Amino acid sequence: MSSKRKIIIFDTTLRDGEQSPGCTMNLRDKLLVAEHLEALRVDVIEAGFAAASKGDSESVSEIARYVKNAAVASLCRALPKDIDASAEALRHAKHPRIHTFIATSPIHMEYKLKMAPDKVFEQAIAMVKYARNLCEDIEFSLEDASRSERPFIYRMVEGVIKAGASTINIPDTVGYAIPHEYAQLIADIRKNVDIGKARLSVHCHNDLGLAVANTLAAVAAGADQAECTLNGIGERAGNAALEEIVMALTTRREAFGVETNIDTTKIYSASRCIVQVTGSRVQANKAIVGENAFAHESGIHQHGVLANPLTYEIMTPESIGLPKNKMILGKHSGRHAFDSRLVELGFQFPADKVNELFILFKALADRKKTVSDADIEALARDVLNPYVERIKLKYFNVLASNAITPMSTVRLIIDNKEVEQVASGDGPINASFAAINKLVGTKAVLETFKLNATTGGANALGEVDVSVREGDRLARGHGSSTDVVEASIRAYLHALNILMCEKGSSAAV
Repeated sequence: MSSKRKIIIFDTTLRDGEQSPGCTMNLRDKLLVAEHLEALRVDVIEAGFAAASKGDSESVSEIARYVKNAAVASLCRALPKDIDASAEALRHAKHPRIHTFIATSPIHMEYKLKMAPDKVFEQAIAMVKYARNLCEDIEFSLEDASRSERPFIYRMVEGVIKAGASTINIPDTVGYAIPHEYAQLIADIRKNVDIGKARLSVHCHNDLGLAVANTLAAVAAGADQAECTLNGIGERAGNAALEEIVMALTTRREAFGVETNIDTTKIYSASRCIVQVTGSRVQANKAIVGENAFAHESGIHQHGVLANPLTYEIMTPESIGLPKNKMILGKHSGRHAFDSRLVELGFQFPADKVNELFILFKALADRKKTVSDADIEALARDVLNPYVERIKLKYFNVLASNAITPMSTVRLIIDNKEVEQVASGDGPINASFAAINKLVGTKAVLETFKLNATTGGANALGEVDVSVREGDRLARGHGSSTDVVEASIRAYLHALNILMCEKGSSAAV
C-alpha cells in the first residue's frame, strides 16, 4: 500500500470551463465529457451551476444520474434557493457534493456584496448548516481568497468547518497570486486553524500564466485537492490545466511525494474530446497535449531522441495515451485500423455511427492521398449530431468574382420538403447564409465565424465553427469539407438545426 499523500483531482471543465467564451456545451456534449472524466478517474466532477438556468439544472441532474464512480458537485451561491436547486439536481447522484461559496476579499465584500465582514461570516455559517442538512458532502469556497485578509480567512475556515463543511477551497479567483505567496497562504491556514479531518482545496486562474505553478506550490505546501479543467479552459485566461498538474505530479513524484487516482493514459483522448465539443483548439506548443509536445525538428534533438528518448523527453507519449508510432490512414486502410484510430482519438460511437463515419472516411480518402487525425476528428464532429437533423443540404451553387455581386442558390430539405432560394451577399458564404435564412424563416444572427484548415496542402479539409443567436438562445455549429463554402453552410445548418429542435417549432417554409 502506498504511503504517499493522496491528492484529490476536482474537475470543473463542465462548470468553470464551460464559462469560457465560446465553450458552451449542450447536454450530449457534457455527457461525452463526463464519460471521459470517468475514464480518467477524476475524484470529483463539478457538473454545473444548477440555479443558473433550467438547462443547467437539467444538465447537472443528467450527469448525476450518469456518473457512477466520481462524486458529482453542483456550485451554488450561499443562498437558500441556490442550495435547494443544487440539492434537487443532485438527488440521483451516487456521491453528491454541494459546493457553495461567498466572497471574502475586502473589495468584493464592499463593492459586490455590499456586506460587512460579520454579515458575510454569519451568512456563510448559516448556509453551510443549511446545505449540510440536505447533503453530507459540503465544499465551501472563500471567493477571492488570495486577496482576502488572513485573520478573516482563518475565522471563515474555522467557522465553516464547525458548521459542517468537509472541504474548504482557497481560490485564486482572479489569478492574482504568485507561487511562493500562495504556498505560504496554504501553510499559514494549516498553522493557524485546526482543520481536523477537513480538506484544503485550491482553485487557480491563469491571468498571470501561473495557475498550474500556483496549484503545484499549494500542493507542496499541504493542499489536499486541486481544482482544474481539461486543456485549462475557463473564465478569462482559463484555469489550471488538469493534464499539466497531473503530469507534473507524476513525472516529479519524488519532488512532491504525492499521488493521484488519474489514469494518465486517458489524458490525450479527453483533451481531444474537449476540442471536439467546444471547438476551442489547443495551441501547438501547449504542454502535454499540444501538437508539438512530443515533436522534434532540430537535428541534434532528433539524434538524441533516436539514441535514447530520455535525452529530450521527460515523459513518454504513451504515458498520456498518445501512440508513439501512428499508422498512416488512406484509401487502402481497413476497418480495423480505422476503428482503432477512432478509439485513440477519444471517440466512442455506436456501430451504426462508425459505419457511417467509415463511409465518409473512404470518400475523403479517395480525394486525398493521406487522411490525418485532424481530418478524422473533423468528420467525426459532423457525425456527432445531438439533434434531429430537420434541415438538410441538398445542393448549393455560388457565382462570385471581384467584378459582380456574389449570388448563391441553395436547395434544402426541410422536414422532408425540398425548397430552393437565391440570394446575394457580400461574398459567397454571406450570400449562402442569406438564402438559408429566407428558406428557414429565421431571425437568427451569426455571432462568430471561425475557419481553420485542419490539414496542409491545396486539398486541405476546411473546418468551420459558428455561433448563431436567436433571441436569448445560442447554438454552436460545426462543418467540414474540402470546400470552405460547403463547410460554412454545413456549420450554419448544424446550428440552425439545434435552435429548431430546442424550440420545437417548424421552419417557416
